[in-house]
Amino acid sequence: MAKQSKKLSTERVAKLQQLATKLGYQYNDISMLQHALTHRSMGATNNERLEFLGDSLVNFMIADVLFHQFDRLPEGDMSRVRAHLVKGDTLAVIGREYALSDYLVLGPGELKSGGFRRDSIIADAVEAIIASVYEDGGLDACRDLVTRFYKNRMDALDPKKVGKDPKTRLQEYLQSQNEELPEYTIISVNGAAHDQEFTVSCYVGKLNSKFEAVATNRRKAEQKAAEVALKALGEL
Repeated sequence: MAKQSKKLSTERVAKLQQLATKLGYQYNDISMLQHALTHRSMGATNNERLEFLGDSLVNFMIADVLFHQFDRLPEGDMSRVRAHLVKGDTLAVIGREYALSDYLVLGPGELKSGGFRRDSIIADAVEAIIASVYEDGGLDACRDLVTRFYKNRMDALDPKKVGKDPKTRLQEYLQSQNEELPEYTIISVNGAAHDQEFTVSCYVGKLNSKFEAVATNRRKAEQKAAEVALKALGEL
């Protein structure tokens, strides 16, 4: 694997060691962490290959945890839960928990456009860090890192809910209570054809209430209205 060609400054090494301490892993070669944090906007030496490897590693390790922690969970449910846990949004949240934005190495263009705040860049860096620990310390060290990343999420995980969209969850909840299914109604559609805004209501008979939401298309508006209803039911 290509390493960083430029020697790291004492100040940069200290900052990387600070992050390594947060991560709970001490690198044998700290330049591996620098590599994992280097965006493609910096040139040919960047974290894209590490990101590719990290994506496979985190998918494998989360699948392994789900397989052993939920021994009666069907394959379809395991796939759904894993997809939720390893998706970019979740990885970005993990990255923000470790303040990765403060450590990213970005080119001038990305810096100017605020790339250090972009979810996709933070999520990619998380995957690259996972791979960098694997390359530097092996599979067990990598597994320990992923376990730290996901421990609180796995402890609180309800596999019957995670990864399901709000409409599905609302319908399943009402069915389990032998209640009428929700009714969705378009209240209004505003704006030009290319820039429409849909207002939708979700009527829940159990509460005898309508819950409204606005979005750029009908499906999104219905999902948001269902989410509001779930909150009112105490199911979110």
